[in-house]
Amino acid sequence: MGQTLTGLLTSVRAIAGRPGTPAQGRPGGGPDQALLAALRLCGDHLSALAAAGPLTDARRTRLIASIGALTTACSTPGTDAFDALLRTGQEALDSGGEAEARLALALADEATALRARSKGAWRLRGNALDALGRGEEAITAYERHLALQQNTAASRDVERRIATLRAAGDRIDEALTLFRAGADTEVSGAAARLSRHLPAAEARTAFTDLVRLRTAEHGAGDPAVRRLATLYAEHRRLSDRDPVADPLLGGAEPIGVPGLRRLVAGRTVCLVADTPRTAEQEQRPGSPLAALIEGYDLVVRCDEARHTAPAARTDLHACTLRGDTPWKGPRWDRRAGARLVFGDPLPHWRLALRSRLVPGAQDRVGDATLRRPLHDPALLGEEAGAGPASTAYTVLRLLDFLGTPARVDLIGFEGPAALSPREREWVGTRTANTDDTAVRITLR
Repeated sequence: MGQTLTGLLTSVRAIAGRPGTPAQGRPGGGPDQALLAALRLCGDHLSALAAAGPLTDARRTRLIASIGALTTACSTPGTDAFDALLRTGQEALDSGGEAEARLALALADEATALRARSKGAWRLRGNALDALGRGEEAITAYERHLALQQNTAASRDVERRIATLRAAGDRIDEALTLFRAGADTEVSGAAARLSRHLPAAEARTAFTDLVRLRTAEHGAGDPAVRRLATLYAEHRRLSDRDPVADPLLGGAEPIGVPGLRRLVAGRTVCLVADTPRTAEQEQRPGSPLAALIEGYDLVVRCDEARHTAPAARTDLHACTLRGDTPWKGPRWDRRAGARLVFGDPLPHWRLALRSRLVPGAQDRVGDATLRRPLHDPALLGEEAGAGPASTAYTVLRLLDFLGTPARVDLIGFEGPAALSPREREWVGTRTANTDDTAVRITLR
């Protein structure tokens, strides 16, 4: 990867120039200056990655690949590089780091400069500002996106996010009206610092200070203090990017339906069965099955692994709680990018997460809105009388409902891992292609 990264950086510099130097256009006209500026930003980011040492993060590897595609588009006469620019910004955002979120915002700025009426560019800008905790600015960008978006169904996630950001800001506004100005300079200073226009992390700190100081000043039994504490709790609940470790979620970031939709959007997804045959082929160096699985953007595995190698790549792990005491099962210690836990009733689900999640074993955990997708009226809303569903089937139905993956494939679901007749029937009605090896079924 080091040589590839160095070579790509050389190509980027050759097209866009180094920071602070004018770019040399190609004979006969070159890329738009906004595209060249975007490439220079990518070059700066590549330099930082190269200086940081070997790359082990698959998400950053995908970002580098998207920068390569953008570089190729910018250097090919007659090619419209705008879509490649948006994809690079989205990959930067999906990488999850603050530096990558800043890169995504900078690329979104160049994209809106290129096409001021691009709904995708404004959505990217809103998402980047949101990821950086700049909620009020994100609302403005989201509203520009909605003004250009004609698809009502596609607007719902953005509308909900705007409502959430505004509700969080409203809690701050009300908190600032609860007490009259007093002589205590420390309390007055905390109130003066708190604003809905602050970045999210600073607003949380200022809000925490205000609650602490008002409680010390008036006592926990004061009606205004109780209301302040309620507003503080609601503000924290409305924020879905809380960096403070949540003991219920094992220090992971909670992810709901909108977050999962963003995670799988435009990605190729495969569900890999946990069978001896599949595991043996996947572990064999150079095997076609191992290469096939590695080619997907997201690898999904279900339930407890009995045959899969401990180090096997798992981007999303899903499991279903079974039995009367599901919180007593083995802990989920296999590394996964995201973990979805399906289960009912809610108290059992909460206790299972508290008991079985291992801190550091996952980056994201599905929240309560994803715990029963088949029967939740807000999602699929099916009647519960059809009998228990397999975890793989639940994941398939959820991905089909979200509708954003580029493709969803099943690998190894034959023999002992076969789905039930009802589940196979549902898959069969949506099967677009089946490989000759009968290992891979394409749903999308």
